Amino acid sequence: MSHSSRTADGAADAASDIAGALRRASFVHVVARASGDAVAAAGLVARALGDVGTPFQVSVGRTVDARTERVARDERDAETTALVVGSSEAEAYHLDPADEPASVAAWRLAGDLGGAPDSVLALAGAVAAGVTPGAGATERLVEAAETSGRLVRRPGVAIPTDDVADGLAASTLVHAPFSGERAVADELVADLDIADEPQVDDDARRTLASLVAVETVGADDATTRAGDVLERAVRPYTTPDGRFATVGGLADVLDCAAVGAPGTGVALALGHDVREGALDAWRETAHAAHEAVREATTHRYDGVFVARVDEAPVQVAARLVRDFRSPEPVALVVGDDEAAAAAVDDRDLAGVVARTVTQTGGSADGTSRTAYATFECETKQFITAFREAL
Repeated sequence: MSHSSRTADGAADAASDIAGALRRASFVHVVARASGDAVAAAGLVARALGDVGTPFQVSVGRTVDARTERVARDERDAETTALVVGSSEAEAYHLDPADEPASVAAWRLAGDLGGAPDSVLALAGAVAAGVTPGAGATERLVEAAETSGRLVRRPGVAIPTDDVADGLAASTLVHAPFSGERAVADELVADLDIADEPQVDDDARRTLASLVAVETVGADDATTRAGDVLERAVRPYTTPDGRFATVGGLADVLDCAAVGAPGTGVALALGHDVREGALDAWRETAHAAHEAVREATTHRYDGVFVARVDEAPVQVAARLVRDFRSPEPVALVVGDDEAAAAAVDDRDLAGVVARTVTQTGGSADGTSRTAYATFECETKQFITAFREAL
């Protein structure tokens, strides 16, 4: 196995080192964090490897320990080169940029490898990372996709399906009274007579977007942040030739599948025909997350808003709580033996959960703004340890 701790963090020399190592590799194992951004990034690199004829494997590790263990298994094979999309303690190449989504860095890396990277997939990964399309490093992705006719912007809401009620009920780009409630979404759409998206005109799309905004920010327990977050969900970029209706919708599917059905998420990022399976994973994960947010027992502390849930996809639920319900800068969603946190700004949540699990047992993963952990203690003890580490 090839060993290196070099990370593609925007530095040209590090990215060049990684590209060179992957070109020389006999076999590449790409190990990704369980997020839509990381899975999209892994798919971009793997597709480029396939384009140049390099055998590869892609897997998902939800924690630092899980990814480290997966790479350690490769050490018995001197022909395997490991690329970790995320952090790990293994001696491997890492794609874990601090200043841009991993999918944007992977798009450039795929180009360096000689592949033809999919700008729409990279843009979807960036949206899954919380970036508004066209902002910052994604400007080049939008330009590339628009130039080739693969992106068209229009009024409306970013959903992956043509069935508007289905899209609204499962979307995790918003959290409103219709979220996770298909019957409520059906009533909303019936009132506007816009059930089938391809038949909707722009005026009706604008009306829909306005109504979604009102329902979202006007909910009884909505926070002021909800209005700001809505920017990613309205005026979507459509994908005329894509398998999903909008870039934001694809991002939503990738993010939910990465958590709820990682194998399906990887297959989707690799370009396999798993549309229906991916949509099923998206619906199941999203509905469970919305229900968890709605039914959670909450507590407010100085700097952190805690939501205690039963079984739930805690990573997706934490993002929803942060964006739509938390009056504090950090949201923490805690289940029986796992938890996830999300912050509105850089708070080194990776370090926070790492310090927390040293006290509680378990394993952790994170970035500056998101984190996931398993724990081996009482829920109250984990919450206390997290607050002390924050």
